[in-house]
Amino acid sequence: MLLFENLVPVSRTDAILKRLLKLHPKLIDLKLDREVRLLERIGNPQDHLPPVIHVAGTNGKGSTLAYLRAFLEASGKKVHVMTSPHLVRFNERIRLAGKLVSSRKLNQALEFCEQANGGEPITFFEITTAAALKLFSEVKADYLLLETGMGGRFDASNVVARPLGTIITPVDYDHQNFLGNSLDKIAWEKAGILKRGAKAVFGRQRDEGRAVLVREAARLGVRPLIAGEDFDGRAEDGRLVYQDERGLLDLPPPALAGPHQFDNAALAIAATRHFGLPVSDADIARGVREVVWPARLQPVHGTLLQMLPPGSELWIDGGHNAHGAAALALALQEIEARRPLPLVLIMGLMNTRKPADFLAPFAGMVEKVFALTIPGEPNAHAAATIVEQAREGGFEAVQSSSILNALADAAKLGHPTRVVFSGSLYLAGHVLHQNGTPPT
Repeated sequence: MLLFENLVPVSRTDAILKRLLKLHPKLIDLKLDREVRLLERIGNPQDHLPPVIHVAGTNGKGSTLAYLRAFLEASGKKVHVMTSPHLVRFNERIRLAGKLVSSRKLNQALEFCEQANGGEPITFFEITTAAALKLFSEVKADYLLLETGMGGRFDASNVVARPLGTIITPVDYDHQNFLGNSLDKIAWEKAGILKRGAKAVFGRQRDEGRAVLVREAARLGVRPLIAGEDFDGRAEDGRLVYQDERGLLDLPPPALAGPHQFDNAALAIAATRHFGLPVSDADIARGVREVVWPARLQPVHGTLLQMLPPGSELWIDGGHNAHGAAALALALQEIEARRPLPLVLIMGLMNTRKPADFLAPFAGMVEKVFALTIPGEPNAHAAATIVEQAREGGFEAVQSSSILNALADAAKLGHPTRVVFSGSLYLAGHVLHQNGTPPT
Protein backbone atom coordinates (compact mmCIF):
# COMPACT_ATOMS: atom_id res chain seq x y z
CA MET A 1 0.00 0.00 0.00
CA LEU A 2 1.32 3.40 -0.94
CA LEU A 3 2.12 5.67 1.97
CA PHE A 4 0.15 8.68 0.86
CA GLU A 5 2.43 11.33 2.37
CA ASN A 6 5.23 10.13 0.11
CA LEU A 7 3.30 11.11 -3.01
CA VAL A 8 1.28 14.22 -2.32
CA PRO A 9 1.01 16.82 0.44
CA VAL A 10 -0.97 15.60 3.44
CA SER A 11 -4.68 16.22 2.85
CA ARG A 12 -7.97 15.41 4.48
CA THR A 13 -8.25 12.39 2.19
CA ASP A 14 -4.84 11.15 3.32
CA ALA A 15 -5.84 11.50 6.96
CA ILE A 16 -9.04 9.52 6.43
CA LEU A 17 -7.24 6.77 4.50
CA LYS A 18 -4.61 6.44 7.23
CA ARG A 19 -7.34 5.94 9.81
CA LEU A 20 -8.98 3.28 7.66
CA LEU A 21 -5.69 1.42 7.32
CA LYS A 22 -5.71 0.89 11.10
CA LEU A 23 -9.10 -0.83 11.22
CA HIS A 24 -7.67 -4.28 10.47
CA PRO A 25 -4.26 -5.70 11.41
CA LYS A 26 -3.94 -7.26 7.97
CA LEU A 27 -3.98 -5.28 4.75
CA ILE A 28 -5.43 -8.31 2.91
CA ASP A 29 -7.83 -10.83 4.48
CA LEU A 30 -9.96 -12.46 1.83
CA LYS A 31 -13.46 -12.81 3.26
CA LEU A 32 -16.80 -11.22 2.47
CA ASP A 33 -18.55 -11.16 5.84
CA ARG A 34 -17.11 -7.81 6.96
CA GLU A 35 -17.96 -6.21 3.62
CA VAL A 36 -21.52 -7.58 3.63
CA ARG A 37 -22.03 -6.32 7.19
CA LEU A 38 -20.97 -2.78 6.26
CA LEU A 39 -22.95 -2.73 3.03
CA GLU A 40 -26.11 -3.65 4.95
CA ARG A 41 -25.48 -0.73 7.30
CA ILE A 42 -25.17 1.76 4.42
CA GLY A 43 -28.24 0.57 2.51
CA ASN A 44 -26.83 -2.16 0.25
CA PRO A 45 -25.66 0.13 -2.57
CA GLN A 46 -24.54 -2.91 -4.57
CA ASP A 47 -28.23 -3.53 -5.29
CA HIS A 48 -28.73 -0.08 -6.81
CA LEU A 49 -26.10 0.13 -9.52
CA PRO A 50 -26.18 0.58 -13.28
CA PRO A 51 -25.42 -2.58 -15.30
CA VAL A 52 -22.12 -4.01 -14.05
CA ILE A 53 -19.29 -5.61 -15.99
CA HIS A 54 -17.04 -7.40 -13.48
CA VAL A 55 -13.43 -8.22 -14.38
CA ALA A 56 -10.95 -10.57 -12.72
CA GLY A 57 -7.66 -12.12 -13.86
CA THR A 58 -3.94 -11.90 -13.28
CA ASN A 59 -2.84 -9.41 -15.93
CA GLY A 60 -4.65 -7.13 -18.34
CA LYS A 61 -7.66 -6.27 -16.16
CA GLY A 62 -7.06 -2.53 -16.18
CA SER A 63 -6.24 -2.38 -19.88
CA THR A 64 -9.32 -4.40 -20.79
CA LEU A 65 -11.49 -2.05 -18.74
CA ALA A 66 -9.79 0.94 -20.37
CA TYR A 67 -10.82 -0.34 -23.80
CA LEU A 68 -14.38 -0.99 -22.65
CA ARG A 69 -14.59 2.49 -21.19
CA ALA A 70 -13.22 3.96 -24.43
CA PHE A 71 -15.78 2.06 -26.54
CA LEU A 72 -18.71 3.05 -24.35
CA GLU A 73 -17.67 6.68 -24.07
CA ALA A 74 -17.16 6.84 -27.84
CA SER A 75 -20.82 5.82 -28.10
CA GLY A 76 -21.84 8.65 -25.76
CA LYS A 77 -22.43 6.55 -22.64
CA LYS A 78 -21.65 7.62 -19.07
CA VAL A 79 -19.40 5.09 -17.35
CA HIS A 80 -18.45 4.48 -13.71
CA VAL A 81 -15.12 2.70 -13.18
CA MET A 82 -13.39 1.16 -10.16
CA THR A 83 -9.78 0.03 -10.52
CA SER A 84 -6.80 -0.45 -8.21
CA PRO A 85 -4.20 0.37 -7.17
CA HIS A 86 -3.83 4.08 -7.79
CA LEU A 87 -0.61 5.60 -9.08
CA VAL A 88 -0.45 9.02 -7.41
CA ARG A 89 -3.82 9.91 -5.84
CA PHE A 90 -6.44 7.58 -4.40
CA ASN A 91 -9.10 9.41 -6.46
CA GLU A 92 -7.76 7.56 -9.55
CA ARG A 93 -9.48 4.40 -8.32
CA ILE A 94 -12.99 5.81 -8.76
CA ARG A 95 -14.47 7.40 -11.88
CA LEU A 96 -18.00 8.75 -11.63
CA ALA A 97 -19.73 9.05 -15.00
CA GLY A 98 -16.33 9.37 -16.66
CA LYS A 99 -14.57 11.79 -14.30
CA LEU A 100 -12.26 11.10 -11.37
CA VAL A 101 -14.18 11.45 -8.13
CA SER A 102 -13.71 14.83 -6.47
CA SER A 103 -11.96 14.91 -3.10
CA ARG A 104 -15.11 16.37 -1.53
CA LYS A 105 -17.34 13.50 -2.66
CA LEU A 106 -14.67 10.93 -1.85
CA ASN A 107 -14.12 12.26 1.65
CA GLN A 108 -17.83 12.33 2.38
CA ALA A 109 -18.26 8.71 1.26
CA LEU A 110 -15.22 7.47 3.16
CA GLU A 111 -16.26 9.20 6.38
CA PHE A 112 -19.84 7.96 6.02
CA CYS A 113 -18.58 4.37 5.74
CA GLU A 114 -16.10 4.91 8.57
CA GLN A 115 -18.90 6.06 10.87
CA ALA A 116 -21.24 3.25 9.78
CA ASN A 117 -18.51 0.68 10.40
CA GLY A 118 -18.27 1.83 14.01
CA GLY A 119 -14.63 0.91 14.50
CA GLU A 120 -15.15 -2.80 13.79
CA PRO A 121 -12.41 -4.78 12.00
CA ILE A 122 -12.48 -4.30 8.23
CA THR A 123 -9.71 -4.17 5.64
CA PHE A 124 -8.74 -1.05 3.77
CA PHE A 125 -9.91 -2.45 0.43
CA GLU A 126 -13.24 -3.57 1.87
CA ILE A 127 -14.22 -0.23 3.37
CA THR A 128 -12.98 1.79 0.37
CA THR A 129 -14.88 -0.56 -1.96
CA ALA A 130 -18.02 0.05 0.09
CA ALA A 131 -17.48 3.80 -0.27
CA ALA A 132 -17.03 3.41 -4.04
CA LEU A 133 -20.23 1.36 -4.35
CA LYS A 134 -22.11 4.02 -2.36
CA LEU A 135 -20.88 6.69 -4.78
CA PHE A 136 -21.75 4.58 -7.82
CA SER A 137 -25.29 4.08 -6.50
CA GLU A 138 -25.80 7.82 -6.03
CA VAL A 139 -24.51 9.19 -9.36
CA LYS A 140 -26.37 8.40 -12.57
CA ALA A 141 -24.44 6.44 -15.21
CA ASP A 142 -25.14 3.91 -17.94
CA TYR A 143 -22.60 1.25 -16.90
CA LEU A 144 -20.20 0.32 -14.11
CA LEU A 145 -16.87 -1.32 -14.94
CA LEU A 146 -15.72 -3.09 -11.78
CA GLU A 147 -12.24 -4.55 -11.31
CA THR A 148 -11.38 -7.05 -8.59
CA GLY A 149 -8.55 -6.14 -6.27
CA MET A 150 -7.21 -9.68 -5.86
CA GLY A 151 -8.59 -13.07 -6.69
CA GLY A 152 -12.33 -12.86 -7.22
CA ARG A 153 -14.31 -15.33 -5.13
CA PHE A 154 -13.69 -13.53 -1.83
CA ASP A 155 -12.73 -10.16 -3.26
CA ALA A 156 -14.57 -7.19 -1.76
CA SER A 157 -15.91 -6.30 -5.22
CA ASN A 158 -17.68 -9.67 -5.51
CA VAL A 159 -20.93 -8.51 -3.93
CA VAL A 160 -22.89 -7.78 -7.12
CA ALA A 161 -25.40 -10.62 -7.42
CA ARG A 162 -26.48 -10.05 -11.01
CA PRO A 163 -23.79 -8.45 -13.19
CA LEU A 164 -24.50 -7.85 -16.84
CA GLY A 165 -21.38 -9.82 -17.68
CA THR A 166 -18.07 -11.08 -16.35
CA ILE A 167 -14.60 -11.11 -17.90
CA ILE A 168 -11.63 -13.21 -16.80
CA THR A 169 -8.35 -12.05 -18.29
CA PRO A 170 -5.37 -14.45 -18.55
CA VAL A 171 -4.77 -16.30 -15.28
CA ASP A 172 -1.20 -16.84 -14.19
CA TYR A 173 0.91 -17.12 -11.06
CA ASP A 174 0.66 -14.12 -8.72
CA HIS A 175 -0.27 -13.51 -5.07
CA GLN A 176 0.31 -17.21 -4.37
CA ASN A 177 0.46 -16.53 -0.62
CA PHE A 178 -3.21 -15.52 -0.80
CA LEU A 179 -4.62 -17.39 -3.81
CA GLY A 180 -2.72 -20.69 -3.73
CA ASN A 181 0.40 -22.16 -5.28
CA SER A 182 -1.23 -23.99 -8.20
CA LEU A 183 -2.73 -22.53 -11.35
CA ASP A 184 -5.96 -24.47 -10.89
CA LYS A 185 -6.41 -23.03 -7.38
CA ILE A 186 -5.74 -19.49 -8.62
CA ALA A 187 -8.18 -20.01 -11.50
CA TRP A 188 -10.81 -21.30 -9.05
CA GLU A 189 -10.46 -18.07 -7.06
CA LYS A 190 -10.82 -15.95 -10.21
CA ALA A 191 -13.83 -17.99 -11.36
CA GLY A 192 -15.68 -16.87 -8.24
CA ILE A 193 -16.95 -13.78 -10.06
CA LEU A 194 -18.96 -15.92 -12.51
CA LYS A 195 -22.70 -15.72 -11.88
CA ARG A 196 -25.61 -17.80 -13.07
CA GLY A 197 -27.44 -15.86 -15.78
CA ALA A 198 -24.51 -13.53 -16.54
CA LYS A 199 -22.62 -13.93 -19.79
CA ALA A 200 -18.86 -14.49 -19.58
CA VAL A 201 -15.79 -13.94 -21.74
CA PHE A 202 -12.36 -15.45 -21.02
CA GLY A 203 -8.99 -14.20 -22.21
CA ARG A 204 -6.32 -16.53 -23.52
CA GLN A 205 -5.61 -19.14 -20.82
CA ARG A 206 -3.12 -21.83 -19.96
CA ASP A 207 -4.61 -25.32 -20.19
CA GLU A 208 -4.82 -25.88 -16.41
CA GLY A 209 -6.53 -22.57 -15.79
CA ARG A 210 -8.86 -22.94 -18.76
CA ALA A 211 -10.10 -26.32 -17.53
CA VAL A 212 -11.05 -24.89 -14.13
CA LEU A 213 -12.72 -21.79 -15.58
CA VAL A 214 -14.77 -23.83 -18.06
CA ARG A 215 -15.78 -26.31 -15.34
CA GLU A 216 -16.92 -23.55 -13.00
CA ALA A 217 -18.81 -21.82 -15.80
CA ALA A 218 -20.58 -25.07 -16.73
CA ARG A 219 -21.58 -25.59 -13.10
CA LEU A 220 -23.41 -22.27 -13.30
CA GLY A 221 -24.94 -22.92 -16.71
CA VAL A 222 -22.70 -20.32 -18.37
CA ARG A 223 -21.24 -20.91 -21.83
CA PRO A 224 -18.25 -18.51 -22.06
CA LEU A 225 -16.59 -17.09 -25.13
CA ILE A 226 -12.89 -17.98 -25.03
CA ALA A 227 -10.02 -16.17 -26.73
CA GLY A 228 -8.31 -18.25 -29.38
CA GLU A 229 -11.41 -20.42 -29.78
CA ASP A 230 -14.49 -18.24 -30.19
CA PHE A 231 -12.75 -14.99 -31.08
CA ASP A 232 -9.28 -13.65 -31.70
CA GLY A 233 -7.35 -10.49 -32.42
CA ARG A 234 -4.03 -10.13 -34.17
CA ALA A 235 -1.65 -7.57 -35.59
CA GLU A 236 -1.71 -7.49 -39.38
CA ASP A 237 0.04 -4.84 -41.51
CA GLY A 238 0.13 -2.54 -38.50
CA ARG A 239 -3.61 -2.90 -37.88
CA LEU A 240 -5.74 -4.80 -35.35
CA VAL A 241 -7.73 -7.52 -37.07
CA TYR A 242 -10.51 -8.92 -34.90
CA GLN A 243 -12.52 -12.01 -35.79
CA ASP A 244 -15.49 -13.83 -34.28
CA GLU A 245 -18.53 -15.66 -35.62
CA ARG A 246 -19.95 -12.31 -36.80
CA GLY A 247 -16.99 -11.71 -39.10
CA LEU A 248 -13.88 -9.53 -39.30
CA LEU A 249 -13.17 -6.03 -38.03
CA ASP A 250 -10.22 -4.17 -39.53
CA LEU A 251 -9.26 -1.62 -36.86
CA PRO A 252 -6.52 0.88 -36.06
CA PRO A 253 -3.67 -0.43 -33.91
CA PRO A 254 -4.26 -0.01 -30.16
CA ALA A 255 -3.06 3.28 -28.71
CA LEU A 256 -1.53 1.28 -25.83
CA ALA A 257 1.92 -0.08 -26.65
CA GLY A 258 2.90 -3.72 -26.82
CA PRO A 259 1.71 -6.83 -28.66
CA HIS A 260 -0.24 -7.98 -25.59
CA GLN A 261 -2.53 -4.99 -26.10
CA PHE A 262 -3.93 -6.62 -29.24
CA ASP A 263 -5.15 -9.46 -26.98
CA ASN A 264 -6.56 -7.04 -24.41
CA ALA A 265 -8.37 -5.05 -27.09
CA ALA A 266 -9.79 -8.22 -28.64
CA LEU A 267 -11.05 -9.37 -25.24
CA ALA A 268 -12.84 -6.05 -24.74
CA ILE A 269 -14.35 -6.21 -28.24
CA ALA A 270 -15.60 -9.75 -27.62
CA ALA A 271 -17.20 -8.64 -24.34
CA THR A 272 -18.77 -5.63 -26.04
CA ARG A 273 -20.44 -7.82 -28.62
CA HIS A 274 -21.30 -10.75 -26.35
CA PHE A 275 -22.85 -8.54 -23.67
CA GLY A 276 -24.85 -6.60 -26.26
CA LEU A 277 -23.41 -3.19 -25.43
CA PRO A 278 -24.79 -0.34 -27.57
CA VAL A 279 -21.49 0.25 -29.35
CA SER A 280 -20.99 0.50 -33.11
CA ASP A 281 -17.98 -0.72 -35.08
CA ALA A 282 -17.03 2.94 -35.55
CA ASP A 283 -17.15 3.43 -31.77
CA ILE A 284 -14.84 0.45 -31.33
CA ALA A 285 -12.39 1.85 -33.89
CA ARG A 286 -12.38 5.22 -32.17
CA GLY A 287 -11.95 3.63 -28.74
CA VAL A 288 -9.01 1.49 -29.86
CA ARG A 289 -7.37 4.59 -31.30
CA GLU A 290 -8.00 6.89 -28.31
CA VAL A 291 -7.77 4.55 -25.28
CA VAL A 292 -5.66 5.78 -22.36
CA TRP A 293 -4.34 3.70 -19.46
CA PRO A 294 -1.38 5.18 -17.53
CA ALA A 295 1.81 3.29 -16.64
CA ARG A 296 1.25 0.49 -19.11
CA LEU A 297 4.37 0.86 -21.26
CA GLN A 298 3.80 4.60 -21.19
CA PRO A 299 6.35 6.99 -22.73
CA VAL A 300 7.43 9.74 -20.34
CA HIS A 301 8.34 13.21 -21.54
CA GLY A 302 9.32 16.36 -19.71
CA THR A 303 11.55 16.86 -16.68
CA LEU A 304 12.81 13.31 -16.18
CA LEU A 305 13.53 12.61 -19.85
CA GLN A 306 15.62 15.77 -19.99
CA MET A 307 18.02 14.20 -17.49
CA LEU A 308 19.09 11.64 -20.11
CA PRO A 309 21.38 12.18 -23.12
CA PRO A 310 19.70 13.59 -26.26
CA GLY A 311 18.08 10.86 -28.33
CA SER A 312 17.16 8.80 -25.27
CA GLU A 313 13.71 7.40 -24.48
CA LEU A 314 12.03 7.07 -21.09
CA TRP A 315 9.20 4.63 -20.38
CA ILE A 316 7.30 3.35 -17.36
CA ASP A 317 5.51 0.03 -17.04
CA GLY A 318 3.57 -1.32 -14.09
CA GLY A 319 3.86 -5.03 -14.92
CA HIS A 320 4.86 -6.64 -11.65
CA ASN A 321 4.98 -10.41 -12.10
CA ALA A 322 6.64 -12.93 -14.41
CA HIS A 323 3.73 -12.87 -16.89
CA GLY A 324 3.81 -9.07 -17.03
CA ALA A 325 7.59 -9.08 -17.41
CA ALA A 326 7.36 -11.44 -20.39
CA ALA A 327 4.81 -9.14 -22.06
CA LEU A 328 7.04 -6.13 -21.41
CA ALA A 329 10.13 -7.87 -22.79
CA LEU A 330 8.29 -8.82 -25.98
CA ALA A 331 7.00 -5.28 -26.40
CA LEU A 332 10.48 -3.84 -25.93
CA GLN A 333 11.85 -6.23 -28.55
CA GLU A 334 9.35 -4.82 -31.05
CA ILE A 335 10.29 -1.26 -30.11
CA GLU A 336 13.97 -2.16 -30.44
CA ALA A 337 13.37 -3.53 -33.94
CA ARG A 338 11.94 -0.17 -34.99
CA ARG A 339 14.59 1.98 -33.29
CA PRO A 340 17.62 0.26 -31.77
CA LEU A 341 18.83 1.69 -28.45
CA PRO A 342 20.66 0.15 -25.50
CA LEU A 343 18.13 -0.91 -22.85
CA VAL A 344 18.42 0.12 -19.20
CA LEU A 345 16.03 -1.14 -16.54
CA ILE A 346 15.40 0.88 -13.39
CA MET A 347 13.65 -1.67 -11.25
CA GLY A 348 11.75 -1.85 -7.97
CA LEU A 349 9.71 -4.83 -6.84
CA MET A 350 7.45 -5.85 -3.97
CA ASN A 351 8.74 -8.72 -1.86
CA THR A 352 5.88 -11.03 -2.87
CA ARG A 353 7.69 -11.54 -6.20
CA LYS A 354 11.15 -12.86 -7.02
CA PRO A 355 13.42 -10.43 -8.85
CA ALA A 356 15.02 -13.34 -10.69
CA ASP A 357 11.65 -14.42 -12.13
CA PHE A 358 10.87 -10.89 -13.26
CA LEU A 359 14.26 -10.41 -14.91
CA ALA A 360 14.42 -13.78 -16.68
CA PRO A 361 12.58 -12.63 -19.86
CA PHE A 362 15.13 -9.81 -20.32
CA ALA A 363 18.17 -12.07 -20.60
CA GLY A 364 20.49 -10.77 -23.31
CA MET A 365 18.51 -7.55 -23.75
CA VAL A 366 19.71 -5.26 -20.96
CA GLU A 367 22.87 -3.16 -20.75
CA LYS A 368 22.44 -2.42 -17.05
CA VAL A 369 19.97 -2.76 -14.19
CA PHE A 370 19.64 0.00 -11.59
CA ALA A 371 17.82 -1.32 -8.52
CA LEU A 372 15.67 0.81 -6.23
CA THR A 373 13.93 0.20 -2.95
CA ILE A 374 10.45 1.55 -3.72
CA PRO A 375 10.03 4.68 -1.60
CA GLY A 376 7.67 4.41 1.34
CA GLU A 377 6.93 0.70 0.80
CA PRO A 378 7.83 -1.48 3.81
CA ASN A 379 6.98 -4.59 1.78
CA ALA A 380 9.32 -3.73 -1.09
CA HIS A 381 12.46 -5.69 -1.87
CA ALA A 382 15.60 -3.95 -0.74
CA ALA A 383 17.63 -2.73 -3.70
CA ALA A 384 20.47 -4.97 -2.53
CA THR A 385 18.27 -8.06 -2.93
CA ILE A 386 17.37 -7.11 -6.50
CA VAL A 387 21.04 -6.51 -7.31
CA GLU A 388 22.06 -9.87 -5.87
CA GLN A 389 19.50 -11.84 -7.86
CA ALA A 390 20.15 -9.81 -11.01
CA ARG A 391 23.88 -10.55 -10.84
CA GLU A 392 23.18 -14.23 -10.24
CA GLY A 393 21.14 -14.14 -13.45
CA GLY A 394 24.03 -12.65 -15.42
CA PHE A 395 22.91 -9.01 -15.41
CA GLU A 396 25.16 -6.08 -14.64
CA ALA A 397 23.36 -4.43 -11.74
CA VAL A 398 23.95 -1.73 -9.14
CA GLN A 399 21.89 0.03 -6.47
CA SER A 400 20.55 3.55 -6.78
CA SER A 401 19.24 5.55 -3.85
CA SER A 402 16.40 7.38 -5.63
CA ILE A 403 14.58 7.85 -8.92
CA LEU A 404 16.62 10.94 -9.72
CA ASN A 405 19.91 9.28 -8.84
CA ALA A 406 19.04 6.25 -10.97
CA LEU A 407 18.40 8.52 -13.96
CA ALA A 408 21.62 10.40 -13.28
CA ASP A 409 23.48 7.08 -13.14
CA ALA A 410 21.90 6.00 -16.43
CA ALA A 411 22.95 9.31 -17.99
CA LYS A 412 26.55 8.61 -16.95
CA LEU A 413 26.61 5.70 -19.39
CA GLY A 414 27.34 8.49 -21.86
CA HIS A 415 25.13 7.56 -24.80
CA PRO A 416 21.43 7.61 -25.74
CA THR A 417 19.52 4.82 -24.01
CA ARG A 418 16.03 3.41 -23.69
CA VAL A 419 15.35 3.62 -19.96
CA VAL A 420 12.38 1.71 -18.54
CA PHE A 421 11.10 2.00 -14.98
CA SER A 422 9.71 -1.44 -14.27
CA GLY A 423 8.56 -3.96 -11.69
CA SER A 424 5.81 -2.14 -9.81
CA LEU A 425 2.83 0.14 -10.27
CA TYR A 426 3.86 1.76 -7.00
CA LEU A 427 7.21 2.71 -8.49
CA ALA A 428 5.44 3.95 -11.63
CA GLY A 429 3.30 6.21 -9.44
CA HIS A 430 6.35 7.75 -7.85
CA VAL A 431 7.86 8.38 -11.29
CA LEU A 432 4.72 10.13 -12.55
CA HIS A 433 4.60 12.26 -9.42
CA GLN A 434 8.30 13.13 -9.73
CA ASN A 435 7.73 14.09 -13.36
CA GLY A 436 4.71 16.25 -12.49
CA THR A 437 2.38 14.28 -14.76
CA PRO A 438 -0.17 12.43 -12.58
CA PRO A 439 -3.09 10.64 -14.25
CA THR A 440 -6.22 12.71 -14.84
